[in-house]
Amino acid sequence: MDNFLFDEFEGVSGKAWKQKIQVDLKGLDYNETLLWHTNERITVKPFYSKEDQTHQKIQLPKTDFFICESIFVDDVNIANKLALDALQRGANAIEFIVNSEFDTQKLLNSITPTSNTRFYFKFNFLDANYQKELANFINNENVYFNNDIIGNLAKTGNWFSNLQSDHEQLEKLSSINNSIAINASIYQNAGANCTQQLAYALAHANEYLNHFGGEIANKIHFNFSVGSNYFFEISKLRAFRILWSSLLKEYGVENTETHIFTQPSLRNKTLYDYNVNMLRTTSESMSAVLGGANTVSNISYDEIFHKSNEFGERISRNQLLVLKEESGFEDAQYFADGSYYIEAITEQLTENALEIFKLIEQGGGFLKQLKEGVIQRKIEESAQKEQELFDNGDLVLLGTNKIQNEKDQMKNDLELFPFVKKRSEKTLIQPIIQKRLAEKLEQQRLDNE
Repeated sequence: MDNFLFDEFEGVSGKAWKQKIQVDLKGLDYNETLLWHTNERITVKPFYSKEDQTHQKIQLPKTDFFICESIFVDDVNIANKLALDALQRGANAIEFIVNSEFDTQKLLNSITPTSNTRFYFKFNFLDANYQKELANFINNENVYFNNDIIGNLAKTGNWFSNLQSDHEQLEKLSSINNSIAINASIYQNAGANCTQQLAYALAHANEYLNHFGGEIANKIHFNFSVGSNYFFEISKLRAFRILWSSLLKEYGVENTETHIFTQPSLRNKTLYDYNVNMLRTTSESMSAVLGGANTVSNISYDEIFHKSNEFGERISRNQLLVLKEESGFEDAQYFADGSYYIEAITEQLTENALEIFKLIEQGGGFLKQLKEGVIQRKIEESAQKEQELFDNGDLVLLGTNKIQNEKDQMKNDLELFPFVKKRSEKTLIQPIIQKRLAEKLEQQRLDNE
Protein backbone atom coordinates (compact mmCIF):
# COMPACT_ATOMS: atom_id res chain seq x y z
CA MET A 1 0.00 0.00 0.00
CA ASP A 2 1.20 3.51 -0.84
CA ASN A 3 1.95 5.40 2.40
CA PHE A 4 2.17 8.79 0.65
CA LEU A 5 -0.73 10.37 2.53
CA PHE A 6 0.43 9.01 5.87
CA ASP A 7 4.02 10.14 5.32
CA GLU A 8 2.80 13.69 4.69
CA PHE A 9 1.90 14.14 8.36
CA GLU A 10 4.20 14.03 11.34
CA GLY A 11 3.35 11.69 14.16
CA VAL A 12 1.96 13.23 17.34
CA SER A 13 3.12 11.90 20.69
CA GLY A 14 0.88 11.27 23.66
CA LYS A 15 2.69 14.04 25.49
CA ALA A 16 1.88 16.52 22.74
CA TRP A 17 -1.81 15.55 22.80
CA LYS A 18 -1.91 16.02 26.56
CA GLN A 19 -0.31 19.46 26.27
CA LYS A 20 -2.90 20.48 23.67
CA ILE A 21 -5.73 19.26 25.90
CA GLN A 22 -4.28 21.15 28.87
CA VAL A 23 -4.32 24.37 26.85
CA ASP A 24 -7.95 23.80 25.81
CA LEU A 25 -8.94 23.23 29.45
CA LYS A 26 -8.11 26.89 30.10
CA GLY A 27 -6.68 26.43 33.56
CA LEU A 28 -8.70 23.43 34.75
CA ASP A 29 -6.65 20.56 36.13
CA TYR A 30 -6.25 17.71 33.61
CA ASN A 31 -6.14 14.96 36.25
CA GLU A 32 -9.15 16.19 38.20
CA THR A 33 -11.24 17.06 35.15
CA LEU A 34 -10.66 14.26 32.65
CA LEU A 35 -9.34 11.18 34.46
CA TRP A 36 -11.96 8.65 35.54
CA HIS A 37 -11.15 6.50 38.56
CA THR A 38 -13.31 3.36 38.74
CA ASN A 39 -14.25 1.07 41.63
CA GLU A 40 -11.72 -1.41 40.22
CA ARG A 41 -8.99 1.17 40.90
CA ILE A 42 -8.59 1.61 37.16
CA THR A 43 -7.65 5.04 35.83
CA VAL A 44 -9.28 5.77 32.47
CA LYS A 45 -7.75 8.53 30.37
CA PRO A 46 -9.55 10.75 27.84
CA PHE A 47 -7.36 9.46 25.00
CA TYR A 48 -4.95 6.63 24.26
CA SER A 49 -2.07 6.42 21.84
CA LYS A 50 0.46 3.95 20.52
CA GLU A 51 2.51 4.59 23.65
CA ASP A 52 -0.20 2.80 25.68
CA GLN A 53 0.26 -0.47 23.82
CA THR A 54 1.58 -3.19 26.12
CA HIS A 55 2.02 -5.96 23.53
CA GLN A 56 0.81 -8.57 26.02
CA LYS A 57 1.11 -12.13 24.82
CA ILE A 58 -2.26 -13.76 25.40
CA GLN A 59 -2.94 -17.39 24.58
CA LEU A 60 -6.31 -16.97 22.88
CA PRO A 61 -8.51 -19.82 21.54
CA LYS A 62 -7.46 -21.17 18.16
CA THR A 63 -11.06 -21.81 17.14
CA ASP A 64 -14.17 -19.66 16.88
CA PHE A 65 -16.53 -19.39 19.86
CA PHE A 66 -19.11 -22.12 20.44
CA ILE A 67 -22.82 -21.29 20.80
CA CYS A 68 -24.21 -23.11 23.80
CA GLU A 69 -27.76 -23.93 24.92
CA SER A 70 -28.24 -24.57 28.66
CA ILE A 71 -30.84 -27.25 29.42
CA PHE A 72 -32.11 -28.31 32.84
CA VAL A 73 -32.48 -32.09 33.02
CA ASP A 74 -35.74 -32.93 34.76
CA ASP A 75 -37.21 -35.39 32.26
CA VAL A 76 -34.41 -37.03 30.21
CA ASN A 77 -36.63 -37.53 27.16
CA ILE A 78 -37.64 -33.87 27.08
CA ALA A 79 -34.04 -32.77 27.67
CA ASN A 80 -32.90 -34.99 24.81
CA LYS A 81 -35.46 -33.47 22.43
CA LEU A 82 -34.50 -29.94 23.48
CA ALA A 83 -30.80 -30.68 22.91
CA LEU A 84 -31.41 -32.21 19.47
CA ASP A 85 -33.59 -29.24 18.50
CA ALA A 86 -30.96 -26.72 19.67
CA LEU A 87 -28.21 -28.49 17.73
CA GLN A 88 -30.36 -28.54 14.60
CA ARG A 89 -31.10 -24.84 14.96
CA GLY A 90 -27.51 -23.62 15.18
CA ALA A 91 -26.13 -24.39 18.63
CA ASN A 92 -22.93 -26.43 18.65
CA ALA A 93 -22.63 -26.86 22.42
CA ILE A 94 -25.03 -28.04 25.11
CA GLU A 95 -24.86 -27.51 28.87
CA PHE A 96 -26.90 -30.06 30.82
CA ILE A 97 -27.77 -28.91 34.35
CA VAL A 98 -28.49 -31.95 36.54
CA ASN A 99 -29.63 -32.39 40.13
CA SER A 100 -29.50 -36.19 40.28
CA GLU A 101 -28.42 -39.28 38.36
CA PHE A 102 -30.04 -39.78 34.97
CA ASP A 103 -30.32 -42.38 32.23
CA THR A 104 -27.30 -41.48 30.11
CA GLN A 105 -28.41 -43.52 27.12
CA LYS A 106 -31.79 -41.80 26.94
CA LEU A 107 -30.38 -38.32 27.48
CA LEU A 108 -27.76 -38.69 24.74
CA ASN A 109 -29.92 -40.69 22.35
CA SER A 110 -28.98 -39.74 18.75
CA ILE A 111 -26.47 -37.20 20.09
CA THR A 112 -22.87 -37.95 19.19
CA PRO A 113 -20.14 -35.61 20.49
CA THR A 114 -17.72 -34.63 17.72
CA SER A 115 -14.81 -32.26 17.30
CA ASN A 116 -17.37 -29.67 16.18
CA THR A 117 -19.58 -29.94 19.27
CA ARG A 118 -19.04 -29.54 23.00
CA PHE A 119 -20.99 -30.83 25.96
CA TYR A 120 -20.98 -29.46 29.49
CA PHE A 121 -22.47 -31.19 32.53
CA LYS A 122 -23.19 -28.94 35.49
CA PHE A 123 -23.70 -31.22 38.50
CA ASN A 124 -25.56 -30.02 41.58
CA PHE A 125 -24.49 -33.20 43.36
CA LEU A 126 -21.17 -35.02 43.77
CA ASP A 127 -20.76 -38.69 42.83
CA ALA A 128 -17.39 -39.67 41.39
CA ASN A 129 -18.34 -43.24 40.45
CA TYR A 130 -21.39 -42.10 38.51
CA GLN A 131 -19.44 -39.43 36.65
CA LYS A 132 -16.70 -41.91 35.76
CA GLU A 133 -19.31 -44.17 34.18
CA LEU A 134 -20.70 -41.18 32.29
CA ALA A 135 -17.23 -40.18 31.06
CA ASN A 136 -16.52 -43.73 29.88
CA PHE A 137 -19.86 -43.87 28.07
CA ILE A 138 -19.27 -40.59 26.21
CA ASN A 139 -15.51 -41.09 25.70
CA ASN A 140 -14.86 -37.72 24.10
CA GLU A 141 -12.38 -34.97 24.97
CA ASN A 142 -14.87 -32.21 24.15
CA VAL A 143 -16.93 -32.95 27.26
CA TYR A 144 -16.58 -30.76 30.36
CA PHE A 145 -17.72 -31.73 33.86
CA ASN A 146 -18.54 -28.91 36.24
CA ASN A 147 -17.35 -30.08 39.66
CA ASP A 148 -16.44 -27.31 42.09
CA ILE A 149 -16.55 -28.19 45.78
CA ILE A 150 -15.18 -24.80 46.83
CA GLY A 151 -17.67 -23.02 44.58
CA ASN A 152 -20.48 -25.01 46.17
CA LEU A 153 -19.25 -24.00 49.63
CA ALA A 154 -19.13 -20.35 48.57
CA LYS A 155 -22.60 -20.45 47.03
CA THR A 156 -24.50 -22.54 49.60
CA GLY A 157 -22.39 -22.15 52.73
CA ASN A 158 -21.92 -25.94 52.94
CA TRP A 159 -19.88 -28.71 51.40
CA PHE A 160 -21.75 -31.28 49.32
CA SER A 161 -21.11 -33.72 52.19
CA ASN A 162 -18.13 -32.59 54.26
CA LEU A 163 -14.60 -31.36 53.64
CA GLN A 164 -12.92 -34.76 53.72
CA SER A 165 -15.55 -36.59 51.69
CA ASP A 166 -15.75 -33.85 49.05
CA HIS A 167 -11.98 -33.87 48.57
CA GLU A 168 -11.95 -37.66 48.31
CA GLN A 169 -14.65 -37.52 45.63
CA LEU A 170 -12.75 -34.83 43.73
CA GLU A 171 -9.53 -36.88 43.86
CA LYS A 172 -11.38 -39.76 42.20
CA LEU A 173 -12.72 -37.37 39.56
CA SER A 174 -9.26 -35.93 38.86
CA SER A 175 -8.56 -38.84 36.49
CA ILE A 176 -11.30 -37.55 34.13
CA ASN A 177 -10.48 -34.94 31.49
CA ASN A 178 -11.95 -31.47 32.09
CA SER A 179 -13.41 -32.58 35.42
CA ILE A 180 -12.96 -29.45 37.59
CA ALA A 181 -14.64 -26.08 37.10
CA ILE A 182 -14.03 -22.74 38.75
CA ASN A 183 -17.44 -21.09 38.96
CA ALA A 184 -16.43 -17.43 39.08
CA SER A 185 -19.92 -16.33 37.94
CA ILE A 186 -21.07 -16.21 41.54
CA TYR A 187 -18.66 -13.36 42.29
CA GLN A 188 -19.96 -11.18 39.46
CA ASN A 189 -23.61 -11.91 40.21
CA ALA A 190 -23.06 -11.06 43.87
CA GLY A 191 -21.58 -7.64 43.04
CA ALA A 192 -17.81 -8.13 42.95
CA ASN A 193 -16.05 -5.71 40.61
CA CYS A 194 -13.89 -6.89 37.70
CA THR A 195 -10.63 -6.81 39.66
CA GLN A 196 -12.12 -8.85 42.50
CA GLN A 197 -13.61 -11.39 40.11
CA LEU A 198 -10.19 -11.97 38.56
CA ALA A 199 -8.40 -12.23 41.90
CA TYR A 200 -11.00 -14.53 43.47
CA ALA A 201 -11.17 -16.80 40.43
CA LEU A 202 -7.37 -17.11 40.47
CA ALA A 203 -7.18 -17.72 44.23
CA HIS A 204 -10.11 -20.15 44.00
CA ALA A 205 -8.30 -22.17 41.32
CA ASN A 206 -5.05 -22.00 43.28
CA GLU A 207 -6.69 -23.98 46.10
CA TYR A 208 -7.00 -26.93 43.70
CA LEU A 209 -3.44 -26.46 42.44
CA ASN A 210 -2.17 -26.44 46.03
CA HIS A 211 -4.06 -29.63 46.80
CA PHE A 212 -3.38 -31.62 43.62
CA GLY A 213 -0.25 -29.99 42.21
CA GLY A 214 0.32 -28.44 38.80
CA GLU A 215 -0.58 -31.64 36.97
CA ILE A 216 -4.27 -30.92 37.63
CA ALA A 217 -4.12 -27.69 35.59
CA ASN A 218 -5.24 -29.28 32.33
CA LYS A 219 -8.35 -30.67 34.06
CA ILE A 220 -9.57 -27.19 35.12
CA HIS A 221 -11.89 -24.90 33.17
CA PHE A 222 -13.55 -21.60 34.15
CA ASN A 223 -17.08 -20.20 34.18
CA PHE A 224 -17.41 -16.41 34.12
CA SER A 225 -20.40 -14.08 33.97
CA VAL A 226 -20.06 -11.00 31.79
CA GLY A 227 -21.54 -7.65 32.77
CA SER A 228 -22.45 -4.55 30.81
CA ASN A 229 -19.20 -2.56 31.18
CA TYR A 230 -18.34 -3.40 27.58
CA PHE A 231 -14.60 -2.75 27.27
CA PHE A 232 -13.82 -3.72 30.86
CA GLU A 233 -15.47 -7.11 30.36
CA ILE A 234 -13.44 -7.71 27.20
CA SER A 235 -10.32 -6.81 29.14
CA LYS A 236 -11.38 -8.96 32.13
CA LEU A 237 -11.38 -12.19 30.13
CA ARG A 238 -8.10 -11.32 28.42
CA ALA A 239 -6.53 -10.41 31.77
CA PHE A 240 -7.54 -13.72 33.29
CA ARG A 241 -5.71 -15.67 30.60
CA ILE A 242 -2.56 -13.72 31.45
CA LEU A 243 -3.01 -14.32 35.18
CA TRP A 244 -3.72 -18.04 34.85
CA SER A 245 -0.70 -18.58 32.59
CA SER A 246 1.51 -16.67 35.04
CA LEU A 247 0.27 -18.73 37.98
CA LEU A 248 0.80 -22.01 36.15
CA LYS A 249 4.40 -21.06 35.38
CA GLU A 250 4.99 -20.95 39.15
CA TYR A 251 3.95 -24.61 39.17
CA GLY A 252 6.20 -25.41 36.23
CA VAL A 253 3.25 -25.75 33.82
CA GLU A 254 3.26 -24.08 30.42
CA ASN A 255 1.18 -24.10 27.23
CA THR A 256 -2.01 -25.22 28.98
CA GLU A 257 -5.10 -23.77 27.32
CA THR A 258 -7.36 -21.63 29.49
CA HIS A 259 -10.88 -22.81 28.70
CA ILE A 260 -13.50 -20.16 29.48
CA PHE A 261 -17.27 -20.71 29.45
CA THR A 262 -19.34 -17.51 29.76
CA GLN A 263 -22.89 -16.36 30.35
CA PRO A 264 -24.35 -12.85 30.62
CA SER A 265 -24.68 -11.53 34.14
CA LEU A 266 -27.97 -11.73 36.02
CA ARG A 267 -27.12 -8.79 38.27
CA ASN A 268 -28.33 -6.10 35.86
CA LYS A 269 -31.36 -7.95 34.49
CA THR A 270 -34.76 -6.46 35.17
CA LEU A 271 -38.34 -7.52 35.67
CA TYR A 272 -39.93 -4.38 34.26
CA ASP A 273 -39.31 -3.35 30.64
CA TYR A 274 -37.79 -6.80 30.28
CA ASN A 275 -37.19 -6.51 26.53
CA VAL A 276 -34.24 -4.25 27.36
CA ASN A 277 -32.62 -7.42 28.73
CA MET A 278 -32.11 -8.49 25.11
CA LEU A 279 -29.98 -5.41 24.49
CA ARG A 280 -27.99 -6.11 27.63
CA THR A 281 -27.33 -9.76 26.78
CA THR A 282 -26.34 -8.85 23.21
CA SER A 283 -23.74 -6.37 24.46
CA GLU A 284 -22.50 -8.83 27.08
CA SER A 285 -22.23 -11.66 24.56
CA MET A 286 -20.23 -9.37 22.29
CA SER A 287 -17.83 -8.65 25.16
CA ALA A 288 -17.47 -12.37 25.80
CA VAL A 289 -16.68 -13.12 22.15
CA LEU A 290 -14.21 -10.25 21.79
CA GLY A 291 -12.65 -11.18 25.13
CA GLY A 292 -11.85 -14.64 23.80
CA ALA A 293 -14.45 -16.87 25.45
CA ASN A 294 -14.33 -20.44 24.22
CA THR A 295 -18.07 -20.95 24.67
CA VAL A 296 -20.92 -18.50 25.14
CA SER A 297 -24.25 -19.58 26.61
CA ASN A 298 -26.73 -16.73 26.33
CA ILE A 299 -29.66 -16.29 28.72
CA SER A 300 -33.18 -15.42 27.61
CA TYR A 301 -34.71 -11.99 28.16
CA ASP A 302 -37.25 -13.52 30.61
CA GLU A 303 -34.79 -15.77 32.46
CA ILE A 304 -35.47 -14.30 35.89
CA PHE A 305 -39.28 -14.60 35.93
CA HIS A 306 -40.39 -17.20 33.34
CA LYS A 307 -39.80 -20.90 33.19
CA SER A 308 -37.69 -22.10 30.27
CA ASN A 309 -39.73 -21.63 27.08
CA GLU A 310 -39.21 -22.19 23.37
CA PHE A 311 -39.56 -18.52 22.38
CA GLY A 312 -37.09 -17.19 24.92
CA GLU A 313 -34.53 -19.90 24.16
CA ARG A 314 -34.86 -19.34 20.41
CA ILE A 315 -34.33 -15.60 20.74
CA SER A 316 -31.26 -16.01 22.98
CA ARG A 317 -29.73 -18.59 20.65
CA ASN A 318 -30.43 -16.45 17.59
CA GLN A 319 -28.72 -13.47 19.20
CA LEU A 320 -25.47 -15.45 19.12
CA LEU A 321 -26.13 -16.76 15.61
CA VAL A 322 -26.66 -13.21 14.34
CA LEU A 323 -23.38 -12.14 15.95
CA LYS A 324 -21.48 -14.99 14.35
CA GLU A 325 -23.15 -15.31 10.96
CA GLU A 326 -24.31 -11.78 10.17
CA SER A 327 -22.33 -9.32 12.28
CA GLY A 328 -18.77 -10.35 11.49
CA PHE A 329 -17.98 -11.84 14.90
CA GLU A 330 -16.67 -15.10 13.50
CA ASP A 331 -13.08 -15.67 14.70
CA ALA A 332 -13.39 -12.40 16.62
CA GLN A 333 -11.17 -13.51 19.52
CA TYR A 334 -8.25 -11.63 17.94
CA PHE A 335 -10.08 -8.37 17.13
CA ALA A 336 -9.02 -6.65 20.36
CA ASP A 337 -5.31 -7.29 19.75
CA GLY A 338 -3.48 -3.98 19.43
CA SER A 339 -6.30 -1.83 20.84
CA TYR A 340 -4.59 0.88 22.87
CA TYR A 341 -7.48 1.24 25.31
CA ILE A 342 -8.17 -2.46 25.83
CA GLU A 343 -4.50 -3.31 26.27
CA ALA A 344 -4.07 -0.53 28.83
CA ILE A 345 -7.17 -1.59 30.81
CA THR A 346 -6.12 -5.25 30.61
CA GLU A 347 -2.73 -4.43 32.07
CA GLN A 348 -4.21 -2.44 34.97
CA LEU A 349 -6.77 -5.17 35.73
CA THR A 350 -4.01 -7.78 35.69
CA GLU A 351 -1.78 -5.82 38.06
CA ASN A 352 -4.58 -4.93 40.49
CA ALA A 353 -5.96 -8.48 40.55
CA LEU A 354 -2.49 -9.89 41.14
CA GLU A 355 -2.10 -7.53 44.09
CA ILE A 356 -5.34 -8.81 45.66
CA PHE A 357 -4.38 -12.41 44.91
CA LYS A 358 -1.08 -11.99 46.76
CA LEU A 359 -2.89 -10.52 49.76
CA ILE A 360 -5.25 -13.51 49.82
CA GLU A 361 -2.33 -15.94 49.74
CA GLN A 362 -0.55 -14.00 52.49
CA GLY A 363 -3.74 -14.24 54.53
CA GLY A 364 -3.75 -18.04 54.34
CA GLY A 365 -5.40 -18.64 51.00
CA PHE A 366 -8.84 -18.36 49.49
CA LEU A 367 -10.52 -21.16 51.43
CA LYS A 368 -9.31 -19.79 54.76
CA GLN A 369 -10.52 -16.29 53.95
CA LEU A 370 -13.82 -17.69 52.74
CA LYS A 371 -14.30 -19.49 56.06
CA GLU A 372 -13.39 -16.31 57.95
CA GLY A 373 -15.87 -14.25 55.92
CA VAL A 374 -13.22 -11.94 54.44
CA ILE A 375 -14.18 -12.67 50.82
CA GLN A 376 -17.88 -12.25 51.55
CA ARG A 377 -17.26 -8.90 53.26
CA LYS A 378 -15.17 -7.54 50.38
CA ILE A 379 -17.81 -8.54 47.83
CA GLU A 380 -20.57 -7.02 49.96
CA GLU A 381 -18.64 -3.73 50.16
CA SER A 382 -18.31 -3.64 46.38
CA ALA A 383 -21.96 -4.63 45.89
CA GLN A 384 -23.11 -1.89 48.25
CA LYS A 385 -21.16 0.76 46.33
CA GLU A 386 -22.78 -0.39 43.10
CA GLN A 387 -26.22 -0.51 44.74
CA GLU A 388 -25.84 3.08 45.96
CA LEU A 389 -24.96 4.21 42.43
CA PHE A 390 -28.12 2.49 41.16
CA ASP A 391 -30.31 3.84 43.95
CA ASN A 392 -29.02 7.38 43.34
CA GLY A 393 -29.58 7.09 39.59
CA ASP A 394 -25.88 7.35 38.73
CA LEU A 395 -25.93 3.77 37.43
CA VAL A 396 -28.86 3.58 35.02
CA LEU A 397 -30.96 0.58 34.02
CA LEU A 398 -33.37 1.95 31.43
CA GLY A 399 -37.00 1.16 32.13
CA THR A 400 -36.24 0.47 35.77
CA ASN A 401 -34.66 3.41 37.57
CA LYS A 402 -34.96 5.75 34.59
CA ILE A 403 -37.68 6.26 31.93
CA GLN A 404 -40.12 3.90 33.63
CA ASN A 405 -43.25 2.76 31.87
CA GLU A 406 -45.79 3.38 34.63
CA LYS A 407 -48.36 1.20 32.84
CA ASP A 408 -46.06 -1.82 32.91
CA GLN A 409 -47.71 -4.56 35.03
CA MET A 410 -45.80 -7.70 36.04
CA LYS A 411 -47.50 -9.16 39.12
CA ASN A 412 -49.58 -11.67 37.12
CA ASP A 413 -46.74 -12.66 34.80
CA LEU A 414 -44.38 -14.18 37.38
CA GLU A 415 -43.79 -17.91 36.91
CA LEU A 416 -40.62 -17.84 38.99
CA PHE A 417 -39.73 -15.92 42.15
CA PRO A 418 -37.26 -13.30 40.86
CA PHE A 419 -35.80 -12.17 44.20
CA VAL A 420 -33.29 -13.46 46.73
CA LYS A 421 -34.89 -16.34 48.62
CA LYS A 422 -34.61 -16.52 52.38
CA ARG A 423 -33.01 -19.75 53.53
CA SER A 424 -33.55 -21.43 56.87
CA GLU A 425 -30.99 -24.25 56.76
CA LYS A 426 -27.88 -24.10 58.90
CA THR A 427 -24.62 -23.34 57.08
CA LEU A 428 -20.95 -23.79 57.93
CA ILE A 429 -20.03 -20.37 56.56
CA GLN A 430 -21.84 -17.30 55.35
CA PRO A 431 -22.75 -17.99 51.70
CA ILE A 432 -22.07 -15.47 48.96
CA ILE A 433 -25.49 -14.05 48.09
CA GLN A 434 -26.25 -13.36 44.44
CA LYS A 435 -28.62 -10.42 44.09
CA ARG A 436 -29.88 -8.23 41.27
CA LEU A 437 -29.55 -4.46 41.52
CA ALA A 438 -33.22 -3.79 40.78
CA GLU A 439 -34.77 -6.13 43.35
CA LYS A 440 -35.79 -3.58 46.00
CA LEU A 441 -37.23 -1.16 43.44
CA GLU A 442 -39.11 -3.95 41.66
CA GLN A 443 -40.65 -5.21 44.89
CA GLN A 444 -41.92 -1.73 45.63
CA ARG A 445 -43.47 -1.47 42.15
CA LEU A 446 -45.10 -4.89 42.50
CA ASP A 447 -46.62 -3.86 45.83
CA ASN A 448 -48.07 -0.74 44.23
CA GLU A 449 -49.67 -2.47 41.23
